[in-house]
Amino acid sequence: MEYVPHREFQQCVQRYRADRKLRRFSCWDQWLCMAFAQLTHRESLRDIEACLRAVPDKLYHLGIRGRVSRSTLADANQQRDWRVFADLAQVLIALTRPLYANDPLAVELDETVYAFDATTIDVCLALCPWAPFQRSRGAVKLHTLLDLRGSIPSFIAITHGRSNDVTLLDELLLEPGAFYVMDRGYLHFQRLFSVAQSGAFFVTRADKNTQFRRQYSHAIDRSLGLRSDQTIRLTGKATRHTYPAPLRRVGYWDATTDKRFIFLTNNFRLSALTVAQLYQSRWSIEVFFKWIKQHLRIQSFYGYSENAIKTQIWAAICVYVLVALAKKRLGIETSLYTFLQVIGLTLFEKTPILTGFEHARFRVPLPPAPNQLNLFDI
Repeated sequence: MEYVPHREFQQCVQRYRADRKLRRFSCWDQWLCMAFAQLTHRESLRDIEACLRAVPDKLYHLGIRGRVSRSTLADANQQRDWRVFADLAQVLIALTRPLYANDPLAVELDETVYAFDATTIDVCLALCPWAPFQRSRGAVKLHTLLDLRGSIPSFIAITHGRSNDVTLLDELLLEPGAFYVMDRGYLHFQRLFSVAQSGAFFVTRADKNTQFRRQYSHAIDRSLGLRSDQTIRLTGKATRHTYPAPLRRVGYWDATTDKRFIFLTNNFRLSALTVAQLYQSRWSIEVFFKWIKQHLRIQSFYGYSENAIKTQIWAAICVYVLVALAKKRLGIETSLYTFLQVIGLTLFEKTPILTGFEHARFRVPLPPAPNQLNLFDI
């Protein structure tokens, strides 16, 4: 928790007046309880209450001043503005992303590469009527813009399950010169033209019904899996007006899956193989979604109001970024999964974090006992 800037956290609290009329259980207490629940995989509010009350002497050292009870924590998640944790996540992201700026990419590029996608988290429609998805199902959508260097999210939005993914493109603050890799669900040429007009580049998959006219074909190396590299213009009744500029169309055959893919991009300088590899690197965001669903508590919720669910999801994102920040600051080479597991097991230990990862490296082998017989001397 030393890596959480307390002053910036209090500014987030004051921005939304989340601490008004509070006497005992502060917003900082709420954050520590939610972080504890994420790091130790607590299943319910009762679990959080039972575990924290079992170590009352250590709560003061941790920073929890209020009395922990499930009703108090439930009311805090229900009533206090979830945007406090959303802003805290942005503070932690701003501290973490520069630490991973020099991490290697799957593609050799100096520019920033983002992957944009969304995942659904199922909820009970009867308990969460504000989150419709299908006729008898409810869901929450987690829209994420992931920086592929370090897999650190730079933009997150939480909506109900029926929201259209492509509309979230309007909320992105586009970075000139950066690459935005998206799947076919974001094929909206008017919005993609806005991306191109901002000076950014996009890579996405083409739809089989896309109407176009080939202007020029470039030479390719078929031994690399490439099948075409063309400069095209859209000729559809609507698309020729919504995207009036030329596009690049790259055909690629994947030998491992025996499938052919068609990619569209507004970048004409990269090699055709690099364009295909850029889209392949988009799989990192699927790994990110799978990781947080498996190792953080966002599949089952401690409350069912919109504010409570968004509070829990944002707290999970804060913990993910905080673990990545601590891992980089401490110079620990182990995986993020292993680091999270060790932290969750030794959460209240009063020893430096590094001792849990370096003691085996510097362990001195014990000399043999003097009274132990040697097998080869017998």
